[in-house]
Amino acid sequence: MRSWLLPEYIEDLLPDEALRVEHLRRALLDHFIARGYRLVQPPLVEHLDALTTGTGRDLELQTFKVVDPMSGRMLGVRSDITPQVARLDAHVLNEAGVTRLCYAGSVLHTLPSGPGSTREIVQIGAELFGEAGIAGDQEAIALLLSALGAVGVARRHLDLGHAAVYRALVNAAGLAGGGDEADLFDAVRTKDAPGVAALAARLPRAWRDALCALPTLYGPADEVLARARNELLDTPAIANALSALATVSAHAAGDVDGLHIDLADLRGYHYHNGITFEVFTAGEAGAIGKGGRYDGVGKAFGRARPATGFTLDLRQLADVVARTH
Repeated sequence: MRSWLLPEYIEDLLPDEALRVEHLRRALLDHFIARGYRLVQPPLVEHLDALTTGTGRDLELQTFKVVDPMSGRMLGVRSDITPQVARLDAHVLNEAGVTRLCYAGSVLHTLPSGPGSTREIVQIGAELFGEAGIAGDQEAIALLLSALGAVGVARRHLDLGHAAVYRALVNAAGLAGGGDEADLFDAVRTKDAPGVAALAARLPRAWRDALCALPTLYGPADEVLARARNELLDTPAIANALSALATVSAHAAGDVDGLHIDLADLRGYHYHNGITFEVFTAGEAGAIGKGGRYDGVGKAFGRARPATGFTLDLRQLADVVARTH
C-alpha cells in the first residue's frame, strides 16, 4: 500500500465540495451570530476524561485515544464538539444567566456511521445554556429550522422524542440498571414489539402494557400524543414529558412540512434527558440536523447547567443543498 493513500473512510475535500462546505459554514455561523450566539473554537484534542465525561459510552467508543508524549496522559481526538462547549460554559466562561454559543470544526470517529460515510465529519452547531424551561427547547428547534431555511432547505420534517418517557417507565418498574434493562432498551429502540413483550412479561400489568405500547407510539404528533395519554401510565414524569412535547409541537408546526413524534426514539439516551429532535428533508435518508436537551453535563466541570442544542454535518448538508438547487 502506498503511504499517500488515505485511511479507510477518510476523504479529501476537493475544490467544488470544499467551496460549498465553506459557503455553508459562513452562512450558518452568520445566522447563529445574528441571533445572539457567540462563536467559540475548542481544540482538536483534549484530555480524554474531559471529552467523554457525562456523555455515555457511545461517545467514548467513537473517540480516538492517544498518549501525550509531553505529559504521558491519555488524550482524545474529539468525536463531538458539544461536550467541549459544555466545558467552556461551565468552567471557562462561568457566566450568570443564559449563554448562547456556536462553533464549527472537524470531528473524528473511530468507526463510520454507515456504508459510504466518512469518519471525519465537519460539524457545526449551536448550544443554549442556562434556560431550563420549554422556551429553551423551542428556541433551539426554531434556530435549527430557520438556519436550514436560510441555506435553502425548503422542505423540512421534524421528528420529536423525549428521553424521560422510557426512563420513567423502567425506573418505576424497577428495571433501571438491571440485567434485563439493556435488552429491553435495544428492543424498544428497534421497535421489536415481541421482544419487549417477552422482557416485560413478568411485570405488573400496568407497567407491562405501557412498555409494550412504547414501540408503537410513533407517527403524526397529535395522534401519538392522544394515544400516549391513553396507553401510558399517568405519572408526573410522563405527564410532564407529554405536555412538553405538545407545547413544542404546537410552536414548531407552522415552520415544517411534517411533524412526527417517536416515543421509542432512544438516540443518545444516556446523554439526553429531555426533548430530542431531528430534522429530515425529501431525498435524504438520514437526519440533516439533530439535537436535544442534555441538562447537567457541565457538572463534571464544576457547574451543572440546563442545556440544549443541535449539530449538523456540513458535508451532508452541502450535498443536500447541491442536489436541490
